[in-house]
Amino acid sequence: MESLNPRIRVLWIAQAALGAIVLGVVLAGVDGQLYSLPIALPLGAGALVLLLGVTYAVRLYQKWRFELQEDSLYLERGVITFVETSVPFVRVQHVDTRFGPIERALGLSSVVVYTAGSRNADVRIPGLTPDRARKLQDTLRDLAVESEGGDAV
Repeated sequence: MESLNPRIRVLWIAQAALGAIVLGVVLAGVDGQLYSLPIALPLGAGALVLLLGVTYAVRLYQKWRFELQEDSLYLERGVITFVETSVPFVRVQHVDTRFGPIERALGLSSVVVYTAGSRNADVRIPGLTPDRARKLQDTLRDLAVESEGGDAV
């Protein structure tokens, strides 16, 4: 099983920090308008959210794995709810590589696999280097073409 690039933790921790800052500011604003509680309450809540977010990001990185199996793309991920996904190559419609601005700054990209069907019709693999994402995109495309005409079940 292949794991994600360790730099993805920086992105996930930054997202947790942003959430903690927003929560702290909102709580401080509400406290200033409605109550006269000590400033330690919003700061403590923000610090708790930051600690939980960092812990979650580290654990999520440890649990996120994927591999190309004989007939499908297999993914394992999740901390609170663990999810195992198997995407048969015959169900793959197309594959994209995404480079968001923050991902680009960290030297990361994502691969998005779109599948036939309406519910959860895409699977995203974050935290890949751009070279690895392109290679995975090409491999998945080739495997999907090879499996055309096969049975997805």
